[in-house]
Amino acid sequence: MANSLNRRTWIKSSAFMAGGLALFSGTISKLAAMPVVRSFKPSPRSLNDQEVIANVGFELKARLLANENPFGPSAAAKKAIQNAIEKSYQYPFFDLPLLYNKIADYEGIKPGNILMDAGSTPLLLAAAMYYTKGGKTVITGDPSYDDLPGRAEALDGKWVKVPLTADYKLDLDAMEAKVDDNTGLVYICNPNNPTATIVDTAKLKAFCERVSKKTTVFVDEAYIDYLPDPQASTMISAVKAGNNVIVARTFSKLYGFAGMRLGYIISQPDTIATFKKYTTQSWSISAPTLAAAIAAYRETDFLNDTLKKTNESKEYLYSVLKKEGYEYIPSSANFVMFPLKMDGKKFVGEMMKRGVGVRNWKFNDKDWCRVSIGRMDEMEAFAEAFKQIS
Repeated sequence: MANSLNRRTWIKSSAFMAGGLALFSGTISKLAAMPVVRSFKPSPRSLNDQEVIANVGFELKARLLANENPFGPSAAAKKAIQNAIEKSYQYPFFDLPLLYNKIADYEGIKPGNILMDAGSTPLLLAAAMYYTKGGKTVITGDPSYDDLPGRAEALDGKWVKVPLTADYKLDLDAMEAKVDDNTGLVYICNPNNPTATIVDTAKLKAFCERVSKKTTVFVDEAYIDYLPDPQASTMISAVKAGNNVIVARTFSKLYGFAGMRLGYIISQPDTIATFKKYTTQSWSISAPTLAAAIAAYRETDFLNDTLKKTNESKEYLYSVLKKEGYEYIPSSANFVMFPLKMDGKKFVGEMMKRGVGVRNWKFNDKDWCRVSIGRMDEMEAFAEAFKQIS
């Protein structure tokens, strides 16, 4: 019928009438405005991930290669998932504002400062697509998490890599010095992946205030929940101050949602409006994932218990490395990096033969291993394998 509403039109109309759901309107027209990608390559890290998975070939005793949280999700989140399945045939557009409001209330911002998606990945891709189009550059530390800059480089952006400091932290001064008229974005991963180091909070706030006047600053805080006081270290304060800053958060780490996919950014309303043109505007989030997130967000007892167990496993790993005569970079996240005494790929292969999955990097003319923090039984499996080949 000519006058009948199609499904998406009805959803948009109903959401508007329900109040507070205007963020879903215009999805089709926004998606139509997205640039056409004629030749897209996966990021370098994605290729590495695929290679690692392809080489597993058997069940691991210790899965210590993806910075996952082996202790989560919480019991409340699991129960919420089960309850949500019954009505998972329904679009969860009435539930989305509940999580938006929860995050906004806790952070002291407005829901219009937030945009969620199915993990941080699509938001990082949106940033890569928009901020480096036309050959603009993205400035990052080296090494650092390479999903955003790798995808930018695979499109038509350029990637400027800045070496870390002597203590393996992001060199903010050197990164600022690289900013010029062609800089589209400065990407800060803090705590940094793969080194698990964190920069001084006051210095980073000052950096954000200065540099955001010249270009956009993207602060990826995927691992910030592993810090003793995340609220004291976050750059959400820079967003509140009106700076041109984007802060990314994820449920994939301490909350244990890596396989369920939920992440979000916090920024100025006009920046959120721009991201909506390059994303599905929360429509990729499943009903069970959303229900779990609503139940788990700021579930203090669970988060504290998970952090405690993570730190216990980390201390055990430190002791193993020390006993075997290895140094390591002190970690502010749920993984530890240490220099190897043999070829990195060979080391990973030998550990894999023993049922232990880890990762390797090469920088500063050294081979390095990154070990994700697992359950104590996984860390013991690492120790047994490591002692055989160290």
